[in-house]
Amino acid sequence: MKTELEEISRPSNSSLCLMVNPNLSDFFFWHFHPEYELVYIDGASGTRHVGEHISRFEGSDLVLIGSYIPHLNFDYGVKTPYEKMVVHIRPDFLQAAHITAPELQAIHELFQLSCHGIAFGETAKALLGTRIKQLDTHATFELFLELLSILKALMDSPDKVLLHDKPVKNQFTQKDQERLRRVFELIDRNYQRKLEVREAAQLTFLSEAAFCRYFKKMTRLTFTEFVNHYRIDKAKKLLLHDRNVTETCFDCGFESLSYFNRTFKKITGENPLSFKKGHRSTS
Repeated sequence: MKTELEEISRPSNSSLCLMVNPNLSDFFFWHFHPEYELVYIDGASGTRHVGEHISRFEGSDLVLIGSYIPHLNFDYGVKTPYEKMVVHIRPDFLQAAHITAPELQAIHELFQLSCHGIAFGETAKALLGTRIKQLDTHATFELFLELLSILKALMDSPDKVLLHDKPVKNQFTQKDQERLRRVFELIDRNYQRKLEVREAAQLTFLSEAAFCRYFKKMTRLTFTEFVNHYRIDKAKKLLLHDRNVTETCFDCGFESLSYFNRTFKKITGENPLSFKKGHRSTS
């Protein structure tokens, strides 16, 4: 099973990234990322696959996933209408802040538990589900405060369940994480232009050949494949915001419309126009 490292783009003035109703039910997206992920899905029954844990959820699900834990998108295969909110929280969020602000100790402990993966029961979902779905209605500072309140309530919840007896082991060393962070930052800042393997190799202090072997081992993708996946992810978001195909192609760093169309179909299974028409109503 191929595991993809997802690059999360967040606003420069926020520690968080919200994904409101990302419709991925047709995509098998087995992935991981350094960010913590809080996900709430309502109105759906499906598969909860986090790390080595696999189970069914019925009607709704609320889960907190720790840094670098592989997981499947919770709406995979869902055919009924549903609502979904995904909150990505930067991995250094409030790091060590509990030492000077003991009021944050509970949240610190929650993040420590998240390395097991945590599922929350009906009590937590009834108490917090609506608030989580409404996170996108808050301005930046109010969003920060509301998230703190939600995280504290999750830690206090009596019906939380750890999905693994032991913490899910991070397959990346600190050195790997730093190398990949520099490469992903390069891609995030420059995906709209032509990117050379040489640039990424220089950031990791490896030769081009060694970097290509290393990057493929870490991500299961070549550098070019990863950049294309990243660009297509950006393209999907633009198309869902009603941008036309040609603008989207060049705004995402593709130099040829035909190559963009081929790459989009290879990665998503459909061409850009079909994707836009088929998903516009659910965006």
